Amino acid sequence: QLQLVESGGGLVQPGGSLRLSCAASGFTLDFYTIGWFRQAPGKEREVSYISSSDGSTYYADSVKGRFTISRDNAKNTVYLQMNSLKPEDTAIYYCAASRFRLGQSTYRSRSLYNLWGQGTQVTVSS
Repeated sequence: QLQLVESGGGLVQPGGSLRLSCAASGFTLDFYTIGWFRQAPGKEREVSYISSSDGSTYYADSVKGRFTISRDNAKNTVYLQMNSLKPEDTAIYYCAASRFRLGQSTYRSRSLYNLWGQGTQVTVSS
């Protein structure tokens, strides 16, 4: 069974850090594009950071300089390191996998991601 499981969410104060994990089972992440998306209450799910299968990365302007994505192929896990967190980063964070090698013009298309995790809540509040 193909599955993605997120972990690492929680409550953090503004300016703090969290590291989210996305562990895959049933398939190897190496050949997939992996994306982190987030959805705040009342808003659409939006892309946060993407690691394409060709090694390219893409990110939203809102997380530039604060978030980074990394892969540990040995653990079949992708991480999202989030620093300098702001209240507006509060959302449910989802990881997603795409069998396609997504690029600049396609990485935002949620329909191209065929497997999604259940999400992990991140709350940034004092």
